[in-house]
Amino acid sequence: MDIVDKNIDGGRAFDWGKTSGDYAKYRDIYPREFYEKIRARKLCVEGQTVLDLGTGTGVLPRNMVRYGAKWIGTDISEEQIQQAVLLSKGVNIDYYTMSAEDLRFPDDSFDVVTACQCFWYFDHARLMPEIYRMLKPNGRILVLYMAWLPFENRIANASEALVLKYNPDWTGGGETIHPIQIPACYQERFALVYHEEYPIHVRFTREGWLGRMKACRGIGASLSEDAVSAWEREHLKLLAEIAPEEFDVLHYAAMAELKKR
Repeated sequence: MDIVDKNIDGGRAFDWGKTSGDYAKYRDIYPREFYEKIRARKLCVEGQTVLDLGTGTGVLPRNMVRYGAKWIGTDISEEQIQQAVLLSKGVNIDYYTMSAEDLRFPDDSFDVVTACQCFWYFDHARLMPEIYRMLKPNGRILVLYMAWLPFENRIANASEALVLKYNPDWTGGGETIHPIQIPACYQERFALVYHEEYPIHVRFTREGWLGRMKACRGIGASLSEDAVSAWEREHLKLLAEIAPEEFDVLHYAAMAELKKR
C-alpha cells in the first residue's frame, strides 16, 4: 500500500510491503539494552496489555514478549503483518492489518500503547483521541526510535550518500541525537513524564548492513526493482572498499513516555 506524505521524501510514495522480506531478515537489530530500558520504566511487563502501532514485522512484540505482557500488533501493510505472523509462530501475539487511525478496540483496553520507528507517519489529530479512549486510566504511550549517526561513522555516512544518489528526496538521513518530538495535540490529554536519548553500538556484517540499508524507506520501500538492484551492486562494491567484514555502527536510541491525564 503506497503511503504519500508531502513532509516525507518530498511526497514520494513508499510501501513497506515492497521490502517486507528484507525488513524481516535485516531489521531486527535492537541491542538488548534497548529493551532493558523499557523494562526499567516498568512498561510492557507482566500483567500489562500492550498495543504496538505500526508493528511492521513484529520486532518489538517478539523481543519484549519474554517480559510477560500480552501484545497486540497492528500495521497498515498486509505484507508486514504476514511476516510478523510467520516470525511469531508459537508465540502468543495477536496481529491485525489496519491503519492506526482506524483502530476500534474497546475503551480502556490497554495499559501501554507503543510506537517504534513509526510515530511520524500517523495522522495525530485522528489518532490521539483514539489512543486516549483505548488506554486505561494512567495508561502510557511509549514512543521509541533508533537511528545510525552518519556524522560519527564513515561507513554510515558513505551508505547514506549512496541512498541520496538514487533517491535525492529521501529525508531519512542526517540524524543527530535529539529528543523525540511529540505533536502539540497530545498536550491536551497526555503529560510527558520521561524521555531519554543515549548512544548505542550496533554490530553488523557487510551483508547485514547492506540488508539494513536496503530495507530502509529510501531504497527498498520506494525504488523500482531495477533501481534497487543497481543500488545494491554499487553498495556491495562500496562496502568491499571501506568496511571490514564485521564492524560497529554508532546509533542513538530515544524514548518518550506520555501518561494519560
